[in-house]
Amino acid sequence: MNSLDIIGMAFKNLWRRKVRTILTVFGVIIGTASIVLMLSLSIGMNESFKQQISQMGSLTVINVDTYYIPEIDVAAGGVYYGGYSRRNQNVTLDDKALERIASIDGVVAVTPLLYTSARLHSGKYEAYAQVIGVNGATMEIFGYEAEQGRLLEANDSNAAVFGSNIKRNFYNPRSRNWYSWEEPNIDVMKDKITITFNMGYYDDNEKSNRRNKEQELNVVGVLKPGNYDYAIFMDVDYLKKLIKANSRTSNTPGRINYGSNTNTDSYEQAMVKVEKLEDVERVQQEIKDMGFGASSLTYILRNMMDQTKTIRVILSAIGGVALFIAAIGITNTMIMSIYERTREIGIMKVLGCVLRDIRKLFLLESALIGFLGGIVGIGFSYLISTLMNNAGISFLNIGWYSSAGPSNISIIPIWLALAAIAFASLVGIMSGFYPAVRAMRLSPLEAIRNE
Repeated sequence: MNSLDIIGMAFKNLWRRKVRTILTVFGVIIGTASIVLMLSLSIGMNESFKQQISQMGSLTVINVDTYYIPEIDVAAGGVYYGGYSRRNQNVTLDDKALERIASIDGVVAVTPLLYTSARLHSGKYEAYAQVIGVNGATMEIFGYEAEQGRLLEANDSNAAVFGSNIKRNFYNPRSRNWYSWEEPNIDVMKDKITITFNMGYYDDNEKSNRRNKEQELNVVGVLKPGNYDYAIFMDVDYLKKLIKANSRTSNTPGRINYGSNTNTDSYEQAMVKVEKLEDVERVQQEIKDMGFGASSLTYILRNMMDQTKTIRVILSAIGGVALFIAAIGITNTMIMSIYERTREIGIMKVLGCVLRDIRKLFLLESALIGFLGGIVGIGFSYLISTLMNNAGISFLNIGWYSSAGPSNISIIPIWLALAAIAFASLVGIMSGFYPAVRAMRLSPLEAIRNE
């Protein structure tokens, strides 16, 4: 028999006993839907955790510094992060170190973080703010978004990007009620703003030279609300020039420039952007091997997933049991089919039918039961998943998790649907293997004699 004949006979035999076939397929539907829904709950749980952690920052960003926390191996095979962090005196986080980090496989971008403090002046208003020097070309890569204007660009000299709340720092020092905050009448994108790194108090002699010590800023953008809402971002190379110029001209003997950093040869911190989430821990470990401290949010995410690993295993086991019961149903159906078709099998053998064709016929019938059950089971899974998600149930709507926003409790990616169909078909084939071998070994003379 050719392949088309075998396929036609398989469909005909299944349809001939359609009630039993439908009941067997229904068992596969329940098993497939159960295991898919249980896995979808596990996937939804993981995605909810990722969403929650992402509220704290990017999962693919590693924070690098010159501090480290001793790691103590524990008997269970894990690592305990204990003790106090302390500075590693043997390493320096400078431009050469950042170049080494940037050369690690999987790293997309690296930016230093040069912190200092500055005083701003605009008309009658003054403000104190933190200034952060970054690699301007990497701001978009690290997820910064501009609400007004634009972000910094490569070698963007005399340009600054303000945090969303910098305007709130401005006050009128000559106002009698300067301590009572009121909305300053200032537009940071249009008004003239100057900056100085001399944070000390001016005496009468210095007030006349004050404007000469200040550098006019070109504010090119304002960030969306988020992190560093009260900070100013500038290109790190340009910020170094301003700090060096200030240290030469603005320092007065015996006067302290409070909060102003004059060390531009190294950095206290840096940020590293990794292309893929699965590479973060590897890159983080390579940075630690260089002697630097490295931390990321993936450590928190991994701990949260480890704590729920038992729940995910139980959910998967429940679905697996349902599919195993369906497999028993397929085997029972195919064995009963052998008893009912004993004469048919004997006649096929007497007529010279090849034994492997008989095996193919029974395996195809069982595979069709698994395949049809998998297809319909996926449809039911998507339906139930949609109902659960539309019901507003979420892993993040419990206690303080609710602040992370809405999240689907059930997520069925396309790979899970395709894998479920393939697995259901495989279960059908495995369930029909014993009946197929038994039918192949059936004696034709004995079969005809019994009939």
